[in-house]
Amino acid sequence: MTGYSAMIDETALGFGVSVFVSVKLDRQIDDALQAFEKAILAFPEVVDCWLMTGNRDYLLRVVTRSMAEFEKFLVGSLTKVKGVAEIESSIPLRRVKQTGSRTP
Repeated sequence: MTGYSAMIDETALGFGVSVFVSVKLDRQIDDALQAFEKAILAFPEVVDCWLMTGNRDYLLRVVTRSMAEFEKFLVGSLTKVKGVAEIESSIPLRRVKQTGSRTP
């Protein structure tokens, strides 16, 4: 066990937009990965970030108050991170299942 967590209703807090963003870097070397990860840590909009296998290098979950705020983050922040080659956004329609963690 690594601690306790609470399930927070982001919508009730005013964060009604959740977007999954796939990111491909121009290079997949250690320095590029570390630089991207360091940059992502500074963005409060990014609530989850996963290093992935497959076509994309990272999968992010970005949470904002509106689509206009998401666009501002995307254009004003994420596209300006050095090494980002491609970005693909997917907007979820509704959550089907949510559990905190899997237990034995």
